[in-house]
Amino acid sequence: MNNKKVRIGLFGFGCVGKGLYDVLKTTPGLKAEIKKICVKDEYKSRPINKEYFTINKHVILDDPEINVVVELIDDSEAAYNIVTEALRKGKAVVTANKKMISENIENLLYLQSDAGIPLLYEAACCASIPLIRNFEEYYDNDLLQAFSGIMNGTTNFILTDMFNNDRQFAEALGYAQLHGYTESNPVLDLEGYDSKYKLNILMAHAFGLIVKPQNIFNFGIRRINSFDMQFIREKGGKIKLSAKARKLESGGIAAFVMPEIIYKNNELFIVDGVDNGIVTENYFSDKNIFIGKGAGAFPTAAAVLSDLSALSYNYKYEYKKKRQAENIYLDKDFYINVYIRYNRHNEFHLNELEELYEKYDSKTWSYVTGKINFQKLLEPGWIDDKSLNVMLLNDKIMKNK
Repeated sequence: MNNKKVRIGLFGFGCVGKGLYDVLKTTPGLKAEIKKICVKDEYKSRPINKEYFTINKHVILDDPEINVVVELIDDSEAAYNIVTEALRKGKAVVTANKKMISENIENLLYLQSDAGIPLLYEAACCASIPLIRNFEEYYDNDLLQAFSGIMNGTTNFILTDMFNNDRQFAEALGYAQLHGYTESNPVLDLEGYDSKYKLNILMAHAFGLIVKPQNIFNFGIRRINSFDMQFIREKGGKIKLSAKARKLESGGIAAFVMPEIIYKNNELFIVDGVDNGIVTENYFSDKNIFIGKGAGAFPTAAAVLSDLSALSYNYKYEYKKKRQAENIYLDKDFYINVYIRYNRHNEFHLNELEELYEKYDSKTWSYVTGKINFQKLLEPGWIDDKSLNVMLLNDKIMKNK
């Protein structure tokens, strides 16, 4: 676009859409304007002129003056249709829909290449924290060995509240809902799906690994109870829902989402509330830490704004690591250290652990800590026992016993 004016067709005018409208008004340096906004309900009262709005997507998609489509709706299937049609019509696209991107990333890669049109989605991964472009550009030569962190503000808020205020999970969830920190259906957050979608997208840029999200293991926070919290307090730790990706000696990538027990020597120990935090491990520069707001109207709108600015200079993702990657794959045969809590009626087999570190029994709950092969968690029925809670311990991912 050679820094020409960006004429935007916006899909969705919820929290983030309205945030983008407000942010654009305060950034005169970017030559961008919203020409039309597509919404579901044309009669809903809104704080700007009703002439902006339409319920017909083709008013935007068929307008030759609109050169950028910004997609900010919840429906991932509808979002995919909008994004693909916009690209085929030669319009650049900015989206924040991590579920849509993660589930369709291979098709979207092909379509971008075939159409020669950029698709940017920084806002889909941890909102205001600039990860994707850093993975694409800054870490191009400083080879990434691993990245991990807190990629969901809702679960981080709940876990912080449970720890600081001694709340049960259900009570902390209600408190988060009261403060507007959850979606209407919070399952995607609580079970780790939201974090998994982000992890999957970031792996494409960090390592060139393209996989279906259903192939990545995710285990959420809903089973964490007061017994687990008491264990954590006694050990001087905290619980975070962690998304992890690490290169292994095999040449494969270990990647998963699950609760993790961390201690004060962990860089993310101080990341509480709705904040997100990511740590990268790099071949030359050791570690870098990114901390910031992972959700909210203005943080997400700021990421969309950054993509719009990049589009004005014809920026597009090059997926450099994908071109460099040879025989890279998702490896599931490795070992991790875990904490496993179970009740006295649960016949937890200690021989499933490669090594036993600690064991505690009581009339209500018991726990063990030890080393286990990650593939055990994937066996049918093993993780399905609702009386069982599993958490990563000491950030250990080992290829060999």
